[in-house]
Amino acid sequence: MASDAPLLLEVRSLGKQFPGVRALHEVDLSLAQGEVHAVIGENGAGKSTLMKILAGVQSADTGEILLDGQQVNIQSVRDAQNLGIALIHQELNLAGNLDLAANIFLGREPQRAGFIDRPALEAAAGEHLQRVGLNLPPHTIAGDLPIGRQQLVEIAKALSCNARILIMDEPTSSLSQKETDTLFSVVRDLRSEGISIIYISHRLGEVKELADRVTVLRDGENAGNLAHKEIGHDAMVKLMVGRDLDKFYERSSHAPGKPVLALDRLRTHAHPSSEISFTVRGGEIVGLAGLVGAGRTELLQTLFGVTPAIGGEMRIADQPFAPQSPLEAIRAGLALAPEDRKQQGLILQMAVRANASLASLRRDQRRGFIDRVAEETVAQDAVDQMAVKTPSLDQVTQYLSGGNQQKIVLGKWLALNPRLLLLDEPTRGIDVGAKREIYRLMELLAGEGVAILFVSSEMEEVLGMSDRALVMHEGRMSGELARDQLTEEAVMQLATGLSLAA
Repeated sequence: MASDAPLLLEVRSLGKQFPGVRALHEVDLSLAQGEVHAVIGENGAGKSTLMKILAGVQSADTGEILLDGQQVNIQSVRDAQNLGIALIHQELNLAGNLDLAANIFLGREPQRAGFIDRPALEAAAGEHLQRVGLNLPPHTIAGDLPIGRQQLVEIAKALSCNARILIMDEPTSSLSQKETDTLFSVVRDLRSEGISIIYISHRLGEVKELADRVTVLRDGENAGNLAHKEIGHDAMVKLMVGRDLDKFYERSSHAPGKPVLALDRLRTHAHPSSEISFTVRGGEIVGLAGLVGAGRTELLQTLFGVTPAIGGEMRIADQPFAPQSPLEAIRAGLALAPEDRKQQGLILQMAVRANASLASLRRDQRRGFIDRVAEETVAQDAVDQMAVKTPSLDQVTQYLSGGNQQKIVLGKWLALNPRLLLLDEPTRGIDVGAKREIYRLMELLAGEGVAILFVSSEMEEVLGMSDRALVMHEGRMSGELARDQLTEEAVMQLATGLSLAA
């Protein structure tokens, strides 16, 4: 971005209030033409609310928005699109059963004699696909593409609306490293064409790599701005949380207890020819590392009885264990916080009270009915223990930030005092402050003798939190690393199928 590039967008003193929550208070933001401007902050800082206002999903209560120096009134998504503003959501909105051309021009198809002009549709779609580096036939079915390519189709769709401003909300949260590199290349190309991009991400390394400027929000207000030369991990974290985080991964030395989980030649449906053997002891935090598709999530699902094992043996506290359902696993003292908290960890339309007590319902029922007193106690304990930010226990869960939703997922299991806690990507899509609170909880539980097995695709997290790391490659265990052996190079060598001696 040229330093003298004209301002395209200005947000002045924007405010938004929800019942019991002040989401934004006098927020300012500016965006130059051809600029990648990152907006960062903890969950609940107001990022999503600000972006939804710019995209016409919600309307502001106070303040003004200027485009090309002229005040504009954005009351709908159509208003935003007509002004050249497009929001690419974290959860993609493609119709998986339609082809790429139909998705890109859905509702805006070129017509001839009252019918869709298919040749014109495919020609126009092809141009936009080429623009984002997708050399695919326009008749390709969208649902057949991997998530990274679907993300690029979403960008092509936005460009087909003549978007001048692209808002990207956590665009790499579900992408592999190769897909992320491709996305970054497209972002740089769009910047060189003069398209402006507002980029939201919790991955601060991405922000440092891509952003021309950074705006930091905290508690719905501006916390500070960083010019390109000032962008660094420590500077961003300090503005986000209002303090230095010198000790991000606070680990204490625990003497491991007796084996809680023992696997002997376990085979899963996902990789039936691979045998898995390892042990997790009480008080241990064991990281499960590997590349996307290595079989880590499938292993946790087998341990939790979602997909029963097809061979081998499992033992919990030296007792035979072969769960055929999650209920059997729960009875044995296991708890699973799944990777997709919105689909598998929570019922978003229900209140915090119901979600936080969900795992305890069977235990706390009275004559087949919910014990409302017990429900209240369990939910309040979970909120207090996890420091969940919510106006009340009656708040609908979907309106909480991602970090607070994840805290509820964990809090509901703690009421059952699990002996083995399975965590699948426990900090995906949450801010650094919420991450630190979850790390603190993991350390606390380990100190109390709970065994923790966690999957993470964040190398820094595996290195920082693991007493040991198990590394998977194509469904098998490729190696084990003690804490004093944990390095990025060693993990990646095992994750790509090489031995440490190679």
